[in-house]
Amino acid sequence: MKEKELSLKTIDANRKAYLRNDKYKVLRHALSSNPFNDVFASKDIVENTNFTFSIDVETLPVTNQRRSGRCWIFSASNVLREIIAKKLNIKGQFEISQNFIAYYDKIEKYNYFAESLIELISQGAKHDDRKVEFLLRGVGDGGQWQMYVELVKKYGICPKSVFGETAQSNETMGSSKLCNSALRKFAADAFRSYKENKNLNKLYELKEEYNKKIYNIFTSCFGVPPTSFDFEYVDKDNVYHIEKGLTPKKFFDKYIGKTIDEYVSVINGPTSDKKYNKTYQIEYVGNVIGGKPVTHLNVDFDRMEEMIISQLKDGEIVWFGSDVGKFGDRIAGIWDIDSFDYVSAFGVDEVFDKADMLDFYQSAMGHAMCITGVDIKDDKPVRWKIENSWGDQSGDKGYYIMGESFFRAFVYQAAIKNKYLNKAELKALEGKPVLLAPWDPFGTLAD
Repeated sequence: MKEKELSLKTIDANRKAYLRNDKYKVLRHALSSNPFNDVFASKDIVENTNFTFSIDVETLPVTNQRRSGRCWIFSASNVLREIIAKKLNIKGQFEISQNFIAYYDKIEKYNYFAESLIELISQGAKHDDRKVEFLLRGVGDGGQWQMYVELVKKYGICPKSVFGETAQSNETMGSSKLCNSALRKFAADAFRSYKENKNLNKLYELKEEYNKKIYNIFTSCFGVPPTSFDFEYVDKDNVYHIEKGLTPKKFFDKYIGKTIDEYVSVINGPTSDKKYNKTYQIEYVGNVIGGKPVTHLNVDFDRMEEMIISQLKDGEIVWFGSDVGKFGDRIAGIWDIDSFDYVSAFGVDEVFDKADMLDFYQSAMGHAMCITGVDIKDDKPVRWKIENSWGDQSGDKGYYIMGESFFRAFVYQAAIKNKYLNKAELKALEGKPVLLAPWDPFGTLAD
């Protein structure tokens, strides 16, 4: 007979079976006085602990996003700084100001979310509609490659030396929490106002008032961004250089310019709702109103991997998005699905079919980094070199290894130059993108 409730008889049977198995006694003793992952850590991954790669792009020292969710900004800025550093033959540490971009992202993003709420209100949405609820989860630090592109094309970039970090840009929880409170108060006032008078102009007046508050909060927390600066650097021949009177926009146009438009967001989404060689957008994933929407080209994994390797072979690093919440040894700097053995102990595996992991909330993108190398044996990649943005105290001075099995299971996106796409893929970019729901797993990096 099928048992609907969990009976005392079943629990007693499970208890007796558990106590008969000495393996669980050993596990119980180990788990009672050791951190969970320490008990299941495996040292059987010798090959994937070797920081030697057949393709290894020379890069500048790693960066540190501190206690913030700005990984996408740090990793995208690292792509741009390598372009600039090669052009100018820069020696030593050089960073693009992540704070400068994060500042404008925040004030743009809150405007974007307020505008989205106004649109829903005007369409007759209720306060508890699912899309409204999604927006009212609040604005986070996250973002997407194209969101970064829209920011730097509008506002430019500047060296970190002229606009550095503050205590609040390094730890964003306080300012985000306060501004999300303002967002929800704006929503409450906007819903009430529109219900009473159906006047959209009053909602825009309310949004302008609210945007001023957001501006004041983030300017106080992150600082006043520079409008002009002098760019100083030393090249590898120890020659000092200075360029005077640059603006962030002029700096961007001079050293990056149209190169930024060559990158395409390529994803591997094997779920049944996403066909390969088709483009996709996720509703409410964006920041700059009027900017180009975040658009992804879906390809099978082997093809995405092929494009990544081609870009690396040409000496260009690759921005990418992945799930790094599993099988990670942060001290050693290794992601490998054999790093921890839960299956031998409990018969439970954190990895299963990639499409099922996406559909059933087991996995989604949560971190962006840069791929700077790969080790290829017998024409197959076996491990990848990853430039993280968690400082230089872990891994190999902040660089990590990602095993191929982990890479295939948990890497979802890469920014690839369009010259590495084939004719069919370039043609697919011309098609009308499919619009996905705001809660699609390919929107999570922007949370």
